[in-house]
Amino acid sequence: MVIISVDGEKAMFEVEGLDKLWSLRSRLEIPLAHIKNVSADPTIARGWYHGIRLLGTNIPGVLTAGTFHRDGNNVFWDVHDPERTIVLELDHEFYDKLVIEVADPTKAIALLEYKIGSTRD
Repeated sequence: MVIISVDGEKAMFEVEGLDKLWSLRSRLEIPLAHIKNVSADPTIARGWYHGIRLLGTNIPGVLTAGTFHRDGNNVFWDVHDPERTIVLELDHEFYDKLVIEVADPTKAIALLEYKIGSTRD
């Protein structure tokens, strides 16, 4: 699971627990201006193929964590429970997408949309 916080004009994505080991990442920092879209999408995490695994772990139906390459995009995954999955589309970053599990997708999306909106005003 990932904990999201915002500090100034950056969103921080803190990978929790053993997921740090499985994903080979503990934290991502993304400028709010580089987040194009954020949405809840449990269907993306239900499939068995998430791309070519570059670094990380993939146990279909159990855990997808790490860096994957699919359709010309680099995607960071950290998902156990597809029902709590959100997807962030990014610009000007190594990752084109983040597909992450959060405790409350509705709250996470609201926080990011609010912070993104306030930086673009």
